[in-house]
Amino acid sequence: MDAINAQQREPAVSARIIFIIATACGVIVANIYYSQPLVGPISTSLGLTSEAAGLIVTLTQIGYGLGLLLLVPLGDMVENRKLVSGLLFFTTIALAVAGVAKSVIPFLAASLLIGLGSVAAQMLVPFAAHLSPEATRGRNVGNVMSGLLLGIMLARPVSSMMAEYWGWRSVYYFSATAILVLAVILIRTLPVRKPVTTTKYPQLLGSMFYLLKTTPILRRRAIYHACLFGTFSLFWTTVPLLLTGPVFSFSHQGVALYALLGVSGALAAPVAGRLADRGWIRPATGVALVLVVISIVLPLVIQGGSTFALITLVAAAILLDMGVSANLVLGQRAIFSLSGEIRSRLNGIFMAIFFAGGAIGSAVGGWAYARGGWETTLLIGLALPVLALIYYAGEFRGKGKIS
Repeated sequence: MDAINAQQREPAVSARIIFIIATACGVIVANIYYSQPLVGPISTSLGLTSEAAGLIVTLTQIGYGLGLLLLVPLGDMVENRKLVSGLLFFTTIALAVAGVAKSVIPFLAASLLIGLGSVAAQMLVPFAAHLSPEATRGRNVGNVMSGLLLGIMLARPVSSMMAEYWGWRSVYYFSATAILVLAVILIRTLPVRKPVTTTKYPQLLGSMFYLLKTTPILRRRAIYHACLFGTFSLFWTTVPLLLTGPVFSFSHQGVALYALLGVSGALAAPVAGRLADRGWIRPATGVALVLVVISIVLPLVIQGGSTFALITLVAAAILLDMGVSANLVLGQRAIFSLSGEIRSRLNGIFMAIFFAGGAIGSAVGGWAYARGGWETTLLIGLALPVLALIYYAGEFRGKGKIS
């Protein structure tokens, strides 16, 4: 009873702070995706060969993956506000270097560092969970993840439009300015959180494999989302090729508009957070997985260049983004229910695993589309959430609940 009363007396974090954190996550994580539609103009400007053009995106993703494993765990031992702000100042410099770079090597080095510094977003998500009482943790994490997902989904159309009117360098100048302003805002508004752990950095990193080995919820949620994010990345890597091809003959502005329509799927994130707070993580997870399956089945069944086929593609994008957004929030709500002292490490492992799934999805999607066309691509994209559903069925067998 005392514990319940203490929980009831625990002050709720202000909506203003959650809004700031959500906005920050979206602005930061967009840096990972700005370059994807800019590969062509950047390669032409810097003299990068077509064979090496993929490094523009790949190095940013590699930097992000390294940051998830090497920097995000620092959130369990370093004062969070200063850690995040310091990384943002670092990212500002990297973005500025990318914007002014006149040759390939400085630009690619800056791309790697942009990815590395952008993991600050994944330090803010567990930070929001720390600030939130148990009763509203899912809702607050859902709101923060809405901001992050909007950043992911808006990054491509925003960078495409800016590059068309002001050139690709304007994207980096704009982002450098936004990240610098954000760093100042965060250092002045976020509350101080100093972890109490005495673990040294080498031991902190060494503990991550142990946590993965001994935390079933973490493994399960990471596998679910690696499958879904693999399909998400595969779809959004290849659907622009379909839309700009002979079937639909979209312009780049048309593709940007299509991507904007899919953004509405991010609204599922706060809904999923509220469902998680009510203890419905398991059934809501099943719904999220099924939504992703349906999102791939629809364009697989209805193909061609008709208006109805295009409407189906729009519906597929919205359902896909809804399912992925919801499952991400449900997964983080589940792992953030574990010990607060290891949340940053848990989030780093979780994000690294599902981000690897996304990278594989992007690579396989491009290969599948080139070799077998849109239908082959969709069949591969369908296999991943189906595998996740089969694994999910295991939650209803054997010992009690898993998540």
